[in-house]
Amino acid sequence: MVSKLAADCLFCKIIKGEIPSVKLAETAHSFAFLDIGPLSKGHALVIPKYHAQKMHELPDEFLADTMPVAKKIATALGAENYNILQNNGRLAHQEVMHVHFHVIPKPNAEEGLGVGWPTKPANMDDLKALGEQLKEKL
Repeated sequence: MVSKLAADCLFCKIIKGEIPSVKLAETAHSFAFLDIGPLSKGHALVIPKYHAQKMHELPDEFLADTMPVAKKIATALGAENYNILQNNGRLAHQEVMHVHFHVIPKPNAEEGLGVGWPTKPANMDDLKALGEQLKEKL
């Protein structure tokens, strides 16, 4: 599939070279660069060369290319601990409406991504019913 870029998208402009970036890697389907507002040293972004706002809108060949690029960046960073973060929609904290994956080194407790995980107890019968509903749609 051919790349699809949007004229008014920040990340599409970075891919096209209209906005400068510190490029780390580029493939036919992905572009990776250092984040200009890093949470820690080496914080990078991997973006598909296809403009889609949310991950489920992205063609599989572009999605499949992003994780090997993220893996190479994490390996190059030598990060023992790191987060791969991907948000979909404003309520999920997505700021730029172009699919992107953060590679965020976590060198210590103070740097990198801080994550809260407010779990809620689940009823096993409810989980089973939901599981069946979802399996029917897969």
